[in-house]
Amino acid sequence: MSNGQWYPPEWPDRIRALAAGELTPAAPRRAATVMLLRDGPDGPLVHMLRRRTSMAFAGGAYAYPGGGVDPRDDRPVGWAGPSPSEWADRLGAGDAALAQAVVCAAVRETYEEAGVLLAGPTPDTVVGDTTGEDWEADRRALVDRELSFSHFLERRGLVLRSDLLGAWARWITPEFEPRRYDTWFFVAVLPEGQRTRNASTEAESTVWTRPGEAAAGYDRGELLMMPPTIATLRTLEPFPAAADALAGSAGRDLAPVLAQARLVGGEVVLSWPGHDEFTRHVPQGERR
Repeated sequence: MSNGQWYPPEWPDRIRALAAGELTPAAPRRAATVMLLRDGPDGPLVHMLRRRTSMAFAGGAYAYPGGGVDPRDDRPVGWAGPSPSEWADRLGAGDAALAQAVVCAAVRETYEEAGVLLAGPTPDTVVGDTTGEDWEADRRALVDRELSFSHFLERRGLVLRSDLLGAWARWITPEFEPRRYDTWFFVAVLPEGQRTRNASTEAESTVWTRPGEAAAGYDRGELLMMPPTIATLRTLEPFPAAADALAGSAGRDLAPVLAQARLVGGEVVLSWPGHDEFTRHVPQGERR
């Protein structure tokens, strides 16, 4: 391949099976991911993790911290910033409970995978340090689903800072994928006093990188990424500072992006509406 686009070799066969009515699409699971930013000497840096190469799904690909919504993420929590109802309007999520669950998932997954917590003891403060044995014990309990996020915040006397998040994009996994996600992408600025670390069991390494440098690595075929990752990464490039990107999130279009696959004379044509760079043409008899 000429770039780093993640493209599983089994996709054409699955696309043909879907077109023939031999494959029933799985229902997508709600998910959230966060593009965590901080300022560097030459502009914003974004925190990315490299998925373990041993993983069956997108092994070796670069991504952002994130994951699926926990069924308990809609439980009442201490809350600061736009209300769940306001978030429902912004996300197109349908109702306040779902919107709260998505926002909670974004904050929870960022803490679970990067050690960064967008919460504070009051509506206008943020915790300054999330290291130490007691914090790690709670983080691991969250990862293992032994502790709900609402209980975690309550017993630490914290409120979730939804105002520190900006909704950026929404992508839905193609219908021919066996594991599907309806994922909202958010942007956030690293809180003062906190630092990231590789806390994810799915990542072999993490890096702070300029969006343009990471995109150039993808274009050279050196960095593997899924379409949503490189597409959102490119949209960060114009911003001169992390705060500018967060402020710019208010104008972002959250119309969901879903890949379209069709057969044209036996050839598989795979495309993502609005993102022509990802279009693939696979002749009949070829897998990729």
